[in-house]
Amino acid sequence: QVQLVESGGGLVQPGGSLRLSCATSGFTLDHYAIGWFRQAPGKEREFVAAISSSGGILAHADSVRGRFTISRDNAKSTMYLQMNSLKPEDTAVYYCGAKGTFNLRTLYRRSSDYSYWGHGTQVTVSS
Repeated sequence: QVQLVESGGGLVQPGGSLRLSCATSGFTLDHYAIGWFRQAPGKEREFVAAISSSGGILAHADSVRGRFTISRDNAKSTMYLQMNSLKPEDTAVYYCGAKGTFNLRTLYRRSSDYSYWGHGTQVTVSS
């Protein structure tokens, strides 16, 4: 049974940091490109960051570049999103997704490309 479980969300003050984790099971993460998306109330789900199955190709949305970093540990079947210098506009539910691929250097920016999703973790940035 495929599962993706996010953790690490919470309430943080502006300028603070959080590290989100996404633990996966039921499939071999090595063969999957992965990504992080977020959805704020009343808004569409938007791309945050993605990484290829090899880990060699990364992409971050313009709104988070330089503040957020995606990474993966295939041995632990886990992906991460390090979030620094958080802003109130980063408040959203954050979701991890996975897409099977044989291409080691491909990543995906559209949520419709992803096969599997976690249930999300709430991040609230407020003073």
